[in-house]
Amino acid sequence: MNDYIYGKNAVLEALEKNPKRISKVYISQTARPCNRLKKIKELARFNSIVISFTNLNSEKFEKEIPHQGVIASVAPVDYVDFEEFLEQKKDGYRKIVILDGVQDPHNFGAIIRTCACSGYDAVIVANHRSCPLNATVEKTSAGAINHVPIIKVNSLSGTIEILKKSDWWIIAADAHAKDNYFEIDYTDMNFALILGSEGSGITKTLMNKSDFQIKLPCNFESLNVSTACAVILYESVRQILCKNQG
Repeated sequence: MNDYIYGKNAVLEALEKNPKRISKVYISQTARPCNRLKKIKELARFNSIVISFTNLNSEKFEKEIPHQGVIASVAPVDYVDFEEFLEQKKDGYRKIVILDGVQDPHNFGAIIRTCACSGYDAVIVANHRSCPLNATVEKTSAGAINHVPIIKVNSLSGTIEILKKSDWWIIAADAHAKDNYFEIDYTDMNFALILGSEGSGITKTLMNKSDFQIKLPCNFESLNVSTACAVILYESVRQILCKNQG
């Protein structure tokens, strides 16, 4: 069953990275010409994908999503197998994000985008209590969903146990932790960063399995989960760059 992705960036990324996902591209009859729209048309024609110039405000499409004049009908994104991911080889240490109950598609998409920009290797979610990979996630990620493996597992707890046995370190972000996020060394280990749900945070079971617990110092309420993710990920990037340059 096909889904839809909305917006020039999301459609263009899908055409560039995985055009086989796309069965049809819909372009608004009133869309203003621009370089990205021109590129979308060229790639669609190159890959023999049907282009339909139509009214994008019909009941067929989700009106609340800003489509920027472009929508594509796509096959669902394939999840990556966890065991296959673990077996992959890479120079240097690997780093991933585990989402424990993140439900908001805008947060999910923003986290995927941050992971792609900062060079993280995967995002892991659970079969239950997690946001599906829908059109809002794909648009918010600005196409980054085509760059970062998304892994769905039956048990986050069991997955963390496997990671620990494979010499991964587990870092939990929690507002009540003792250590600040910049006080640990991210440079000498494979690690997984756990981020909790927007309302209740990380479950006690997963918190107890973590090796480090970190917080972001805040003078007000805690930061939005996708914002907190960006701050922590780029601290790890900063440390790695500083070490490599030193």
